Amino acid sequence: MLPEIRSSAEVYGEITGGRLGELLGGIPVASALGDQQAALFGQTCFAEGETKSTYGTGTFMVMNTGDKIINSYSGLLTTVGYKIGEQDTVYALEGSIAVTGSLVQWMRDQMGLISTAAEIETLALSVEDNGGAYFVPAFSGLFAPYWRSDARGVIAGLTRYVTKAHLARAVLEATAWQTREIADAMTKDSGVELTALKVDGGMTSNNLLMQTLSDFLDAPVVRPMVAETTCLGAAYAAGLAVGFWNSTDDLRANWRRAAEWTPHGRGDPRP
Repeated sequence: MLPEIRSSAEVYGEITGGRLGELLGGIPVASALGDQQAALFGQTCFAEGETKSTYGTGTFMVMNTGDKIINSYSGLLTTVGYKIGEQDTVYALEGSIAVTGSLVQWMRDQMGLISTAAEIETLALSVEDNGGAYFVPAFSGLFAPYWRSDARGVIAGLTRYVTKAHLARAVLEATAWQTREIADAMTKDSGVELTALKVDGGMTSNNLLMQTLSDFLDAPVVRPMVAETTCLGAAYAAGLAVGFWNSTDDLRANWRRAAEWTPHGRGDPRP
């Protein structure tokens, strides 16, 4: 009763019938990838250990584990990454964060501390650090690597010195710390150290957050020229299937870096 299992990149058929057939008749349907798997593909994370993280309302971080199915004992999910035609299946580890971009929205809509999402970067840059304040945004529990649905949000380290600017920085650091926790879990499960993180999604326009990520991960953070990496990944897989591209090497050559942040080397700022 279940559908046949097929690869992520092959010609399944052609578009026919109806209005869509009139517009796109004869065009092959040639890729099928889940959202985060497509983003992994679109970020050209084709080698074992290469990792991408998508920053939206929540965050989804995926590491390529090659042909190894790694059962996670550190709170991550084991998943299929992709399969190109008759080639071997590539597997991945995934970690998700429930609240990242939605925390900035909370600061804007519920608390009224900023008027636009972009304003949080300007506010956070007005102070040098978080003033000792830390934010655990467990509004709907904690996802990876804890999986505690009963957890709730906490702001710790408050003193009279702390201003809304310190809280703004703590909000951004909360996303970076949660990413660090998933990265540590991935290293523990896979035995592979994170050498770079490719990022996409709306929050990547926040340069302070990207620098903070690099500092906390102690690894370069790279933003691509094409931000819609899910669509790009689906297009890449379809292009391979129909011979528009010959190999993943062609895709790597097509991928372009827009910006990169490297660690300041300040050491581990964990409280």
